[in-house]
Amino acid sequence: MTIRSLLAPVAAPTPAEGQAGKSGTVLPVRMQIIPSEGIAAGIQAAVPPGAQLTVTCLPRQGVGPTIRTAIELAYLGFEVVPHLAARSIESREQLAGVVRNCHDAGITEVFAVGGDAGEPAGPYDSSLPFLEDLAEVSGGRIRAGVAGYPEGRPGHSELHMLDALLEKQHLASSVVTQLCLSAPRIQWYAQTLRREGVRLPVWAGVPGAVPRAQLIRAALKIGVGPSLTLLNRRGPLGRRLLQDGRYSSEAIVAELQRGEAVEGIHLYTFNNLAGLGS
Repeated sequence: MTIRSLLAPVAAPTPAEGQAGKSGTVLPVRMQIIPSEGIAAGIQAAVPPGAQLTVTCLPRQGVGPTIRTAIELAYLGFEVVPHLAARSIESREQLAGVVRNCHDAGITEVFAVGGDAGEPAGPYDSSLPFLEDLAEVSGGRIRAGVAGYPEGRPGHSELHMLDALLEKQHLASSVVTQLCLSAPRIQWYAQTLRREGVRLPVWAGVPGAVPRAQLIRAALKIGVGPSLTLLNRRGPLGRRLLQDGRYSSEAIVAELQRGEAVEGIHLYTFNNLAGLGS
């Protein structure tokens, strides 16, 4: 199984909102990239035309590089979902400008998160008020995915995070999970959300072909303890996850494809473009 094969056209229709994929269906794949110099040209060389991409938003950069990169990629023919961190938005006027730019570029979906900035740059300290203004400013023309955390989030209780999803699901189009290396954990999380009343389709966040050391650093930063345990295991499971010192997502993607819990795969590439073709 290769990334290009995962990106092949899906024969079956995409499941409707709130419905899981049928066993055997090839799940659609989105690839998350980080805005950086030359990334658009690199993507154009490494990724099939028309592929789905998401562009992350880093606290130290703000939303500017994210939107510029997303627009450039959209004009190159990719289907792009920019990340918008609520705490990085400086004003409602800036949000309105972002909406106009997205509309002009044909971008119809964003990924809305609260963000990791220490202090809000403007009026939004969390994703809920941001989502409310986004819906009003865009007139409902821009859909918004929101974040989910299969392995929890430091400083937040599971009950608090569930309540937050329930409170904002009427403003959202999907849930994208935090990076996770366990297909059973992701499937359990998606099933738990449905059981508790969250009807949004779930996209499973898994790493692409990433060097082991880089993946461990990312896992430590975002606090995904069980996934770190998997990475450090030896024996058959460790060999399944790591090939020549790099993490391989093939096993987890295959397991998720056989299940019925998620709508698609959200691939964290960490800008390792060489792995996207193989």
